[in-house]
Amino acid sequence: MGIESTADDFSVGISTFDGRILANVISAYVPEEGGIHPREAARHHAEVASKVLEEALVKSGIKPHDLSVVAFSQGPGLGPCLRTGATIARALASYLNIPLVGVNHCIAHIEVGKLETNARDPVTLYVSGGNTIVAAFDSGRYRVFGETLDIALGNCLDVFAREAGLRQKPGMPFGAVVEKLASKGKKLISLPYTVKGMDTSFSGLLTAAVNLLKKNEYKLEDLCYSLQETAFSMITEVTERALAHTEKKEVLLTGGVAANKRLQSMIKTIAEEHDARFCVVPSQFAIDNGAMIAWTGVLAYQHGVITPIEKSFVKLRWRLDEVEVPWIK
Repeated sequence: MGIESTADDFSVGISTFDGRILANVISAYVPEEGGIHPREAARHHAEVASKVLEEALVKSGIKPHDLSVVAFSQGPGLGPCLRTGATIARALASYLNIPLVGVNHCIAHIEVGKLETNARDPVTLYVSGGNTIVAAFDSGRYRVFGETLDIALGNCLDVFAREAGLRQKPGMPFGAVVEKLASKGKKLISLPYTVKGMDTSFSGLLTAAVNLLKKNEYKLEDLCYSLQETAFSMITEVTERALAHTEKKEVLLTGGVAANKRLQSMIKTIAEEHDARFCVVPSQFAIDNGAMIAWTGVLAYQHGVITPIEKSFVKLRWRLDEVEVPWIK
């Protein structure tokens, strides 16, 4: 069983040891206004936890005492949210007297993408509301080739949407709302394009887009279109350079923003130009989910990784390149 609670989603997933996902139940916290308030999100997680756990067990068709290991998102993420999930995981593992495994949330996004697409050794572009990372495996760990220097790509889209007065709802996050409007845009407006070495910066781009929005000189559809084209071009450039450097034969797109069709098309184009296979995580596993934690917990547990309860404290800034990955040879 895997428990995910790094930000606005509380989710429980159940995976077999050979990678069959038996359940993946997600409950999303949607604030009435503004961004995610960590304590409010944590309160949501605590309130829905028992219902989500029960639903996952019913869907999987197994009993609690059939579980072999409990995995949980140990970081990175929002402190109150992480602590809520960790507390539930510790209690379950102790009650059932089974091992506990702390999982790095970013690595879980990569591993579930590999599981679902049969990718073996890809360059990965992981884009979400909290992270923007280009990574690939080398010498025992996933290595970061490029990342954002400030806000994540998904956060850039979310904040712009809120400034534009757009509304999200379950099943239709801000990114999807922006994508829908962008598909109707036709005019490419000049916006800051910031790539520094292998890293990107989205804060200046966001500020410029919001300033133009407030001037009311352009159609919202054209601003959404231009924001997407500029941000996606930046991250596509870095991904292509990582692909050229590593000469890997697969590109994996994962994370919540991976569901965006325009980004998929841009990454697919560079993959084809480098004779690499394009892989994209299925939409049900693109957002934060418990199945990815369950599967990565299985991989870790099968290779001797266990987290003692006294060392199961959450790690708010746990980088993926700090984690040993013994299941890849």
